[in-house]
Amino acid sequence: MSGPHDRFIRYVLEHPERAAALLHTLLPPGFAARVDWSTLRSQSPTIVDTAIRESRSDLLFSVRLRGGSRRALILLEHQSRVEGRMAVRMRQYVSRLLDWWERQHRRGSAPPLIVPVVLYHGPRGPWTAPLRVEELLKVPLKEARREGWLKHLLRLEYVLYDLMTRSERELKTLACPPLVRLALVLLRLASTRELNRRLMQQVDLFREVHASPAGEQELEAVVYYLRERGTRATGKVTRQVLACLMREQRVEELMWTEGQRLRAEGRREELAEVVLRLLTLRGLRVDKQSRQRILKCRSMATLNRWFERALRANSLSDVLEA
Repeated sequence: MSGPHDRFIRYVLEHPERAAALLHTLLPPGFAARVDWSTLRSQSPTIVDTAIRESRSDLLFSVRLRGGSRRALILLEHQSRVEGRMAVRMRQYVSRLLDWWERQHRRGSAPPLIVPVVLYHGPRGPWTAPLRVEELLKVPLKEARREGWLKHLLRLEYVLYDLMTRSERELKTLACPPLVRLALVLLRLASTRELNRRLMQQVDLFREVHASPAGEQELEAVVYYLRERGTRATGKVTRQVLACLMREQRVEELMWTEGQRLRAEGRREELAEVVLRLLTLRGLRVDKQSRQRILKCRSMATLNRWFERALRANSLSDVLEA
């Protein structure tokens, strides 16, 4: 199951403009300049699951390159701890994605370029794992290169964006939407102690997020993320930050106590699962889209209505119709 960091990153990147801005920042400048960012699309999670069957923290995006129809796939892996064999893992992902592409397209069509990217933050400091597969092979790289046989070994180097080597000032001034910059700064504050100590210094970024077109919704996501990963002390500092931006009543609406939020969400999740089980027992097939609609429903009134209908429905449409 994904953790609070993964869920927060997924929320940040679900909007194409935010995703394009962040990926433009993460990728090597030369490659980023070749991308037509207006064509960026997030690929279905089922593609990632089918192609690599490893981790639900992987995000896959497709883009077109300028000056032609060539496509590229950008595989983004978020890491909050150092993974020593990440180079091998990324090589496996690239290989499996190419296999998936070949199964889905006619022979002769040019395969996409696949760029693996690791976004890292961690409480134990900078990333220390090798970036290249050949570094894990325990061969004398200088000699192999000089003697001309290094090129025959298995090779791949993934892109690393290590937040722990970036300054807070640098992240705050990136050419990205406010939520992306705030997200990167919060991820960089990897330990709870550091988060609690530095959170009040992020009021300027919180204010930018609040002033953006979808600011209220984005702030709700930030507050929920901080509640999930933090402590009571984090909640107190978050309340102080919000008090600098909005009226006390709105602060209270955002700052439910942790117990109230968890109980409320637990009831919704439980009822959604009950609706799905009831539909299965009645022999009604639930497609993936409808299943996700039920599981992600946040309205208790709607879930209660679906439950009542599921008791006597003869079809899925009888349950989910407006």
